[in-house]
Amino acid sequence: MSESSHADFLARPLRHDDCLWPEWSSGVSKVSTRVRAFATTRNGGVSEGPFGGANGRGGLNLGLHTGDAPEAVLENRRRVVELTGAPVAWLEQVHGVEIQDAGEMIDRCAGSPALPVKADAAVTDRPGAVCAVMVADCLPVLFCDTAGHAVGAAHAGWRGLAGGIVEKTATRVASLAGTRMESLHAWLGPAIGPTAFEVGEDVLETFVSSSDPAHRDAVAAAFVPRQQKHKYLANLYALARLRLELSGVVPENVHGGGHCTVTETERFYSYRRDRTTGRMAAMIWLAD
Repeated sequence: MSESSHADFLARPLRHDDCLWPEWSSGVSKVSTRVRAFATTRNGGVSEGPFGGANGRGGLNLGLHTGDAPEAVLENRRRVVELTGAPVAWLEQVHGVEIQDAGEMIDRCAGSPALPVKADAAVTDRPGAVCAVMVADCLPVLFCDTAGHAVGAAHAGWRGLAGGIVEKTATRVASLAGTRMESLHAWLGPAIGPTAFEVGEDVLETFVSSSDPAHRDAVAAAFVPRQQKHKYLANLYALARLRLELSGVVPENVHGGGHCTVTETERFYSYRRDRTTGRMAAMIWLAD
């Protein structure tokens, strides 16, 4: 990139329409305005090539270990932090079920991306501490309570989803907020869609075997058999909604779930589609 082109990208700010903004008010009750949340797309940054935006440039890759230029990633993260106006608790995600307190992480690491904490979810009841998870096909789930006392973010790939990361994060947020699960809202951010996520029988069996016998038929219904034997199309959104409902979250308070990172090429990064690619983030926090 020439110096003038590089300067042009640096001058272009991260815009409102570069991100997705949850609709919290369509459920049983309206969420407090203290709750702030958004998910990034692949656009609005300075990364190039496979980490670029819709035209191969101006990408908002937030992943430090993707092969992208570190200085580009740090500039992209700076833009995101500027949009939140608060420090972000960056995680090193490992497809597990560990949950960290975002406020404690920020205190411990001073917000440094060089000191990531291994976990797949973050929660907090502290204003001004941003919970964040990074994705490029896995499902990000953001949580809050109606009154805006606590928030959380979970990274739900199929392993984490089967292991209970969504229910565990919801329970932690409800506990921090001092409320019941019925008062929680959840937003399902952009993930690989039900027409693109082909899995083997091992994934189906993992979900079915980890479910209560009374709900195994509903779990199996989220897997559509393909013509090829032992292959299925899995619906992460449906599996997450089922698990949230069974944990006590009111279905009308579960929002989102209408995107596909694989097929919406110009808007989202997708590891399954491109392999070498960037990472997006879903973030939630409480305003002061």
